[in-house]
Amino acid sequence: MNNEKRAEIYLRLKKHIPEPTTELNYKTPFQLLIAVILSAQATDKGVNKATGPLFKDAGTPEKMLALGENGLKTYIKTIGLFNTKAKNVIKTCALLIEKHKGHVPEDREALEALPGVGRKTANVILNTAFGQPTIAVDTHIFRVSNRTGLAPGKNVIEVEKKLIKVTPDHYKLDAHHWLILHGRYTCVARKPRCGACVIEDLCDFKEKVID
Repeated sequence: MNNEKRAEIYLRLKKHIPEPTTELNYKTPFQLLIAVILSAQATDKGVNKATGPLFKDAGTPEKMLALGENGLKTYIKTIGLFNTKAKNVIKTCALLIEKHKGHVPEDREALEALPGVGRKTANVILNTAFGQPTIAVDTHIFRVSNRTGLAPGKNVIEVEKKLIKVTPDHYKLDAHHWLILHGRYTCVARKPRCGACVIEDLCDFKEKVID
């Protein structure tokens, strides 16, 4: 796929979704961080259902730390892997207070030093909370990048590096959200909705499903 076609893909996605954003509910960078940690192997809808009451009662690192692991579990027990996530969240709250005065750090190294925060989560926070042009690659973006030919790669790191390289600078801030929403609702895993796709004619996928 050439760069002209890639630019047209982003242009169409922008026209289709002019103001893309995360579907996780949050009001502060801290709340976004917790929501993203909880979202691993869970749906955004499921996370939002749990974090609504949680953030209302304990929306800061100090209040969440005061809940303790067992207290936190009562809010997030409907989310997969909640035991491990509760442990990581409480440790993260303690570290934010101890090392960052209760604030979420704005650099990758400090973010990835927090329990439960890997490269993908760090990229989401840097992009969505702090407006940095990072692209977090999840299963949706990995699939879309490979299936369309936009940025093929054997693993998420390869795809991320390729996306950063081939995505025009003025699209980088929103690229993550465009691609994840496209993968979540149109370029779905089992039966992609090619007939309703705004970039169908630009896509390199050879097994298109046109209803």
